[in-house]
Amino acid sequence: MTPIRLLLVDDDPLVRAGLSFMMGGADDIEIVGEAADGSEVPALVDRTRPDVVLMDIRMPLVDGLTATEELRGRADAPDVIVLTTFHADEQVLRALRAGAAGFVLKDTPPAEIVQAVRRVAAGDPVLSPTVTRQLIAHTAGPEPHLDRTARARARLGTLAEREREVAVAVGHGRANAEIAAELFMSVATVKAHVSRTLTKLNLNNRVQIALLVHDAGLLEDE
Repeated sequence: MTPIRLLLVDDDPLVRAGLSFMMGGADDIEIVGEAADGSEVPALVDRTRPDVVLMDIRMPLVDGLTATEELRGRADAPDVIVLTTFHADEQVLRALRAGAAGFVLKDTPPAEIVQAVRRVAAGDPVLSPTVTRQLIAHTAGPEPHLDRTARARARLGTLAEREREVAVAVGHGRANAEIAAELFMSVATVKAHVSRTLTKLNLNNRVQIALLVHDAGLLEDE
């Protein structure tokens, strides 16, 4: 099996050393590079072609948010997991909206960080619906809630009925197999609906679908 190519980005050399040590013990993960600042990321990505980037948010020159936005704007963008010290952080939410596949806390147990890299490489977000709601609640931006809800509902309204049902299930944190069983369709059909939804709504990944479903107020009964 081809190992997951991982790029580490953190301005603290001790953090990078710790991450390198824990990832080095995983046979299916290969560290292809390290960076101390977001300004180094574009060139490193071009040179090393990582599958996943583990990205610190706070760095001195170019922060992780800016670096994530730049990366996710590429056609062949690697997946990004942001590293943070806080659950509810406005920059984390902005990174997720920019296309990051999830976030992990720096004090997360090593085995869970390794598993997060594996999950993201497999196409699964590292973010539970509960955490999504808590994060948005603590870091609501200046846009009025009703405006945000109306915009989100209008965007979801452009989807076909089955696409919208799948999108809501994604918002609830369901895996493809769970959605297939719940909506009586094949896993391949679920994947096709997710892919079309991403294209129609100009989104990068399932996390952004979940955020949009949340903004539309469709998870409030949970």
